[in-house]
Order: sequence, then C-alpha cells, then structure tokens
Amino acid sequence: MRLSTLSSIVFGCLVVAGCRSTSGPEEALNIAPSQDITSAVSAAPAPPPVPAVQPVGQVSALVVPQQQVATAQPQIPPSPVLAWAGTVPEPRALQPATLSAGMPVPVEKPVAMLVPSAPQLEQAPQGRSRIYGHRFRDAKPINFGKASPKKHAVHGVDVSRWQGDIDWEKLRTQGANFAYIKATDGGDHLDPMFRKNWKRAKDAGLKRGAYHFFYWCRTAGEQAEWFIRNVPRDPDALPPVIDVEYNAESSCKRRLSSTKVREKMQVFMDMLERHYGKRPVIYTAPDFYDDHLEGHFLEYPFWLRSVAAHPSKVYPGRKWLFWQYSGSGLSQGVSGKIDLNAFYGSEEQWHNWTARGGA
Repeated sequence: MRLSTLSSIVFGCLVVAGCRSTSGPEEALNIAPSQDITSAVSAAPAPPPVPAVQPVGQVSALVVPQQQVATAQPQIPPSPVLAWAGTVPEPRALQPATLSAGMPVPVEKPVAMLVPSAPQLEQAPQGRSRIYGHRFRDAKPINFGKASPKKHAVHGVDVSRWQGDIDWEKLRTQGANFAYIKATDGGDHLDPMFRKNWKRAKDAGLKRGAYHFFYWCRTAGEQAEWFIRNVPRDPDALPPVIDVEYNAESSCKRRLSSTKVREKMQVFMDMLERHYGKRPVIYTAPDFYDDHLEGHFLEYPFWLRSVAAHPSKVYPGRKWLFWQYSGSGLSQGVSGKIDLNAFYGSEEQWHNWTARGGA
C-alpha cells in the first residue's frame, strides 16, 4: 500500500512538472527546428539568366544551363536569335530552330518586332530648282522702254479663285518660277481654291507663298489668327504677304488715319512673323502707298504694283523685292488673265534668298 501510494505520488509529480515546462517537444528532445523551408529555398536552383537586350543589328545568343534540359529531349546546342537592322535575312535564317530548353523559336516574329514596319526616312536636301525663262504674253502690253520687266531673270504669278483650275506644270514652263496664292480675306473668308493651289503649285516645283487681303473694319489680331489657322507653316514657303490697298467693292468704307493704318499693319505683321519665323512682305498700290506708307516700314520688303511705268518712277526712293508689272497677263495653263511679277535680283540672288527662307 505504501509503495503503490509512493509510486503514484512520484508519477503524479513528474506529470505535473512536465506540463509546466516552457520548453517545447523539440527542445525537450534536443531536436533542432525543422529546416524544410530554408533548405528548400537555398537548395532550389537559381532561375535562368534573362538574356540582355541587344541593340538592333547585333547578334544575341540565348544560353540555357544544361541541367535544365529535358531528359526526354536530345541534346541540341542553342541557336542564336538574330536581330536584323532593316535587311532581309537569307531563307535559312528563318528556318525553325529549337532551343535546348525545348521552346521553339518563332519563325518571323523576331524580325517583325525588331524592324520598324514603316521606318521614317529623312528627305534628301533639295537642289536648286530650274529657272524657266519668260514666255508670257500680255492682253494690254506696255512699253516700259529700257526698264522692261523682261530684263529680270526670275518671273512669277499671283493667283486666286478667279484663275479657276490651273495647270501648274504647264504654267511653270511658261516662266512662273514662283506664285503668291490668295489665302484669306479679313477674319472669316478663305479663298475656295487656296488649298488646291497651295498643294499643286508645290508639286509642280514652284516656290509659293500665301497672301492676305487686309480689311480695315476688322481687328488686326482677328485677321492674323484667321490667316495662321488656314495657312500651313512650311519652311520652304515664301514669306507671307499682307495686301494693303483700297477696295471700292468692299462693304467696309472706313477710312482710317495713317497712324491707325500703320498701327494695325504692325500688329498683323508682328503676329505672322512670330508664327512663321519670316518677315512679311507688304503688297500695295500707288494711291494707298502715297496716302499711308511713303517713308515708313523701311525695314520691310515691298511688293509694288506698277503696271504703267517702272517702280522707280511711281515709288521714288522705295526699294522693292517684287514688281507686279501686269494685271492682264496671258499664259498657257491658265484660262483668262493673270497677274505677272518679277523678282528684283538675278538667278543667283533668287537662289540665295529662297535658301535663307526669304530673309
């Protein structure tokens, strides 16, 4: 009875002591914590290296570690993946190949991905355009004497909707080396033939520019914005033109002071020069010039209408860039009459001036 009782007491104490111990089963048995997770991470093979992206035109080889080769697949050395810089590969270069990792190489995708479908090519600089000699006629010929416009090397025309559908290739061969094309009036009118004439004149090889007929009943800012909205900014174009003259057919009968006239012109020209990067040309007629422009805008190029005498007689002391010498010209490629013009300088000066963008 005592032994059994003592045994029971000892056994019970051991049980109680075991329940109060802070050590877990692994510590009590002196077993280290499980290494399953850490060993699995450390023992896992490193992922295959990502091949570096090679610039187009260089050869890039995809290297696959041998231990990753599928056991059921024969050992095939890795094939290089080529990148072509715009050249068509030989037929054998497009044959399917199999990498040692067992992944087939696409036949055409690498080429389509690396070579642009529509590469942008820079246009070669254009050479000097041919200058065609004067072959125009005149419905109302004027004898200019020794100061004949025919003595000038470079001739051109100015056109609007009233010339209808123009054969620009034919017109150029008759002596139209440049053309000023009517674009806008005031702040809300666009010449209906402007866009067609603008494109076709350039396609035919003419140097062309756009002009605006100025309205004195509209603000200069409105008119400049309207012109800018409708005339493209083309570095090859001639400088824009502001046409200032009296127009008896206009509904605007306002007559401004000379100071106000020049102020409005200056606002308009400043806006165009900032936008197109070229100083505008001033076109005018004798009566308007006498009333408002004589002795002013000396730093601007002038285009002068003078159909009965040389500009030196009609605009004494005024330097000019273009001379409109006829409003009744006749030419193949145009039905009806057309304005004829001459450039002041020689062929060489013309080429130099246009090469500088009309500076």
